[in-house]
Amino acid sequence: MPSMFRSVVLFVLAGAAEIGGGYLVWLWLREGRPLWVGLLGALTLVLYGILPTLQPASFDFARAYAAYGGLFIALSLLWGQVVEGRTPDSPSLWGAGLALIGAGIIAYWPR
Repeated sequence: MPSMFRSVVLFVLAGAAEIGGGYLVWLWLREGRPLWVGLLGALTLVLYGILPTLQPASFDFARAYAAYGGLFIALSLLWGQVVEGRTPDSPSLWGAGLALIGAGIIAYWPR
């Protein structure tokens, strides 16, 4: 898998793990779901912590997490639409677009 494609896939997987894990913990604590839901969320959050370490060697911690932050914004809005049925408004979409541009610059601008 080419380096940039692999990197983007890892960012998306990390986002799914963080948002999914956080959502499961949310369901457990805020909506009274069983303990196993919270534990599954916690394990998923551990996976989120592991995935960024698989980024290319050229990504230090700060760069990997800064770039991921931009993608996280867009993925959070997508999660809200798909899972909770909440359509993002125009300012949210503009903000997510700007965040993705920033993430792309941080991660892939030639150095």
